[in-house]
Amino acid sequence: MATTIFVLNGPNLNLLGTREPEIYGRDTLADIDARLAARAEELGVAVDCRQSNHEGDLVDWLHEARATGAKAVLLNAGAYTHTSVALHDAIKAIQLPVIEVHLSNPHTREEFRHKSYIGMAAKGTIAGFGAKSYLIALDAALIL
Repeated sequence: MATTIFVLNGPNLNLLGTREPEIYGRDTLADIDARLAARAEELGVAVDCRQSNHEGDLVDWLHEARATGAKAVLLNAGAYTHTSVALHDAIKAIQLPVIEVHLSNPHTREEFRHKSYIGMAAKGTIAGFGAKSYLIALDAALIL
């Protein structure tokens, strides 16, 4: 059974490629998932990529990552990064390494994006490298 890394994406990330491309780039989520799958295959691991606009789905998937023995979780919680105590608590509860991922650098953006409930619970954060942030986070997950 291959080592599995969950890749969880939150609200509005299904609109990547067309949503504010000057901030988020022109890559779609499907493009990012395909690059992750190719890199994972090179590394001999599996990725399980998912996206939901619903906070509860993300909480359930964090629980599932633990229950299925995933090695780690890459989490781009989108706007929930700055609002979700539920995701913070789920990360703490599952006792798996979670790497917070962002395409842009939240600290260079609006003030309300500077606080991260996800980052307070995550093992680390990769931000500001566009779609490459996910590949960097995948490599980081494998050294944990």
